[in-house]
Amino acid sequence: MNVMFDSTALEELYSIGTTSSHMYNKLPADIIKRFVKTVNYLKAARRIEDLYVIKSLHYEKKSGDLNGVEAVWINDQYRILFSSSPNEEGIIVNVLITEISKHYE
Repeated sequence: MNVMFDSTALEELYSIGTTSSHMYNKLPADIIKRFVKTVNYLKAARRIEDLYVIKSLHYEKKSGDLNGVEAVWINDQYRILFSSSPNEEGIIVNVLITEISKHYE
């Protein structure tokens, strides 16, 4: 899939493993490592349906306040929130990662 980042902080976390953004600079090193691994899973998937097979991601479409947002697990506490869009053939292959969310916070 084509993975894009909504903020430079998320892109820095993925590419260099650290960021100066106050929102993500206190993340534990293990969470950053798992974030990179999860983004690599997203990049390796050819389409959104491929994420259903990887059970550890717990892919889900959100509802309520987060209607239209999708999520995969980094671990049992942190989630990657993103939105997806289809290509010309209607197959969902484009992902825009919007944030790392601490679940229940």
